[in-house]
Amino acid sequence: MSTIQRDMSLTGQPPKTINTQQKIASVLGLAGLAVLCIAIFNVNFPNKTLWLSLSLISIAVGTIWFAKAAYLNKHEGIQNNGVYFKSLSSRGFWGWILGIAMTLFYVVLYWFPQYLGLVKDGDNTGVISLFDPLSKFLSGNPASQWFLYGTLYTLAILAFGIKFIWKYRHNRYEVIRTFSVMFFQLAFAFIIPEILVRLNQPYYDFKNIWPLNYDLFAGYKIDEFISAGNVGLIMIIFGILSVFVITPILTYKYGKRWYCSWVCGCGGLAETAGDPFRHLSDKRQVAWKVERWVVHSVVVFVTVMTTAVVFSYLQGNESANISEWSNLDGKMVLMSDAQGKPLHERILAAQKAGASSVVFLNKDVNAKAPTLQTKEGITIDYFFASEAENKEALEKINQGKAATLITDRAEGTHFNVPKGQETNYYDNLWISKEFFVWFVIGLLTLVFAWVMLFKRKELATDAKYGAVGYFVVVISILLFTYFSSPGKLFFFDAYELRKSYGFLIGAMFSGVIGVGFYPIFGSRVWCRFGCPMAAILGFQQRLFSKFRITTNGGQCISCGNCSTYCEMGIDVRAYAQKGENIVRSSCVGCGICSAVCPRGVLKLEDGPLEGRINGKDVLLGNDVDLMALMNSAKK
Repeated sequence: MSTIQRDMSLTGQPPKTINTQQKIASVLGLAGLAVLCIAIFNVNFPNKTLWLSLSLISIAVGTIWFAKAAYLNKHEGIQNNGVYFKSLSSRGFWGWILGIAMTLFYVVLYWFPQYLGLVKDGDNTGVISLFDPLSKFLSGNPASQWFLYGTLYTLAILAFGIKFIWKYRHNRYEVIRTFSVMFFQLAFAFIIPEILVRLNQPYYDFKNIWPLNYDLFAGYKIDEFISAGNVGLIMIIFGILSVFVITPILTYKYGKRWYCSWVCGCGGLAETAGDPFRHLSDKRQVAWKVERWVVHSVVVFVTVMTTAVVFSYLQGNESANISEWSNLDGKMVLMSDAQGKPLHERILAAQKAGASSVVFLNKDVNAKAPTLQTKEGITIDYFFASEAENKEALEKINQGKAATLITDRAEGTHFNVPKGQETNYYDNLWISKEFFVWFVIGLLTLVFAWVMLFKRKELATDAKYGAVGYFVVVISILLFTYFSSPGKLFFFDAYELRKSYGFLIGAMFSGVIGVGFYPIFGSRVWCRFGCPMAAILGFQQRLFSKFRITTNGGQCISCGNCSTYCEMGIDVRAYAQKGENIVRSSCVGCGICSAVCPRGVLKLEDGPLEGRINGKDVLLGNDVDLMALMNSAKK
């Protein structure tokens, strides 16, 4: 007797029980998860490589097998599959249990990693130690809580990605974009950054773009890139180009879907592991209003904070006023022979700022240490070293390891650097803090003026909110520029402010709320309410992108599948019934609305900018002269 489900109901029927294959797959997956849970309680597995492999393979195979048994024998096409009847996917008891468990995991991961077995100055224990063999194989370093999380994150996208492909196998677009997010997560977010660390290069996820990568332009990252030489310089250039060149071009051609649904790891997890919860997104107008205010407030906050972070970094590399160096207490300062301020002024400024020692790194192997004096004729003490002769020692210093610098070739003297010594590089950056601040203000002013002149009609009443955001950013930047002392932003310590900023965006919003609340608010809660990258791309998508979702109102049967499955809370059916193009800032172009439509009403298209928003011609059966409409489109 055939096991193929013949029920063609749009709502579907919830299965009375899972089949035998699903039961076996569940046991297998739970067994793999049990190994990780047991490891939390410091159970010492004799062969960590073997047990870690068994655990991860069991979880992956169990998940994939379960998905195969659930979807492979069903008709191609999407039914609701009883999502509103299942406790796990309808905010029932098990949904809340899962949400609480995931939230607690994130809380422990971010703030209490010691309970997972992380040991800073010794051998790891617990579940983190179980991941040590894999971490040492990829990067040469012991595992951290972030490596554990990254491994499980990647595993979830890969395993649930296969499930997603089977479920939506009738739609070529969904299959291709799922393979895309699986590839970018596995290669660009997991393997390549770990290999870079093994090669003594900065950790860098090439798909993570500012402002989602909120610490890309932080001082410590810039120092790390600069100290890495040409490779680090390439990373900085790529980071800048990705913001100002690559992103605008791709968004113009394809909308924000190129990133949010094809590349982004957050979107990848939401689309794969979060697929059972996509219907939980709030479709009410009040939710849309909250979304607009919250996500655009985050954009304003991120813009101001990023500018402040770079500003505070340039305070230490200021060519116009080098005497204002600060926050160098106990640090060893390394200076190159870059042109700019005289060497004696740079060294004195570093010593005045509390540097424990100053080392001048000369690129000329045959050069001798110059004698430096103050204006009063007092000799300045410093260390002189050849950069070429101390290449290995400098690499060790950058890694926080103990090293010995050859500081005077003629005398044969050495300078011992202890393990964990904080260092600071100074290279006379060509950019001053004043130039940077006015460049940012000028750029924002150009964008604001262009929007107001050419796109104000499309923005309508939103234009005034954009003006408010612009003036808040500009005024905030001017205030901290002219009312901040060295090491301070307003009345706050610059370091502590940057730390709080990272905590709010990187931990609370993107982690705890973004993923932990999947079973409560839907899978795209972070993308919808908190992601500054999604908001900026959405702004570009609405005003100057060729992407839109076209509708055929004459074919719509008002089944509501499109609105149900939209994870961004868009009432797609309202557009489809009127035959209007869907051009929304929040739309991530996932294409699920098109995939679940039984009538082929919705299509993802790229076309001319003219007439994509608020078009006068609406296709409603025979209400429009189709020949006239086609002829006008050709013109």
